[in-house]
Amino acid sequence: MTLSTQLWSENSDLAAEALAHPFVCRLGDGSLGREIFAGYVAQDAFFLESFARAYALALAHSPDTPTLLALADLLAGVREELGLHASYAARWGIDMAGVEPASATLAYTEFLLATAATGGLGMVFAAMTPCMRLYAWLGAALDASAAGPYAQWVQTYADPSFEALASRLERLLDEHADDRPAVRAAYRRAMHLELAFFDAALLPSG
Repeated sequence: MTLSTQLWSENSDLAAEALAHPFVCRLGDGSLGREIFAGYVAQDAFFLESFARAYALALAHSPDTPTLLALADLLAGVREELGLHASYAARWGIDMAGVEPASATLAYTEFLLATAATGGLGMVFAAMTPCMRLYAWLGAALDASAAGPYAQWVQTYADPSFEALASRLERLLDEHADDRPAVRAAYRRAMHLELAFFDAALLPSG
């Protein structure tokens, strides 16, 4: 069993919590309040910009051409995600400029950027993989054929192309990370931060 498979299996409890989370359930069935989703989109766009910067830091330290090219493809994937957010912002009048990051958003982005700046590639990939794997899994678990205001969101993460990106990042994790406590801790920390991000989305703004 690969390290990435082991880590995902060991964190299945947190993945199940994410799937059962009220934010995810309401998003999946279309009952999530539009203002809640609008706030989430703005926070997630802020997060994704930091996610892209973490990829860029990893790319700068790539030891070989295959790793560099894989990270370039993963960066392109973030651009596609940001395009999804921009499309919702344009349709719904969401103000993406000057977003004030919530404490949960800052906790996650600071964790990613600090790890990318000071950790080796294995640690960086351990910190970044949970986001990709969790969203691919949630997309597959939710009903991608269902109509509703958030169908495009579900379809984006249910798409095989996103699964391919998640798998590519897992391969980088397997290639560059050693099986050690710090790597396992970084992976689980990211999973907890994902849940905190969903928790924060349901909190009253302001």
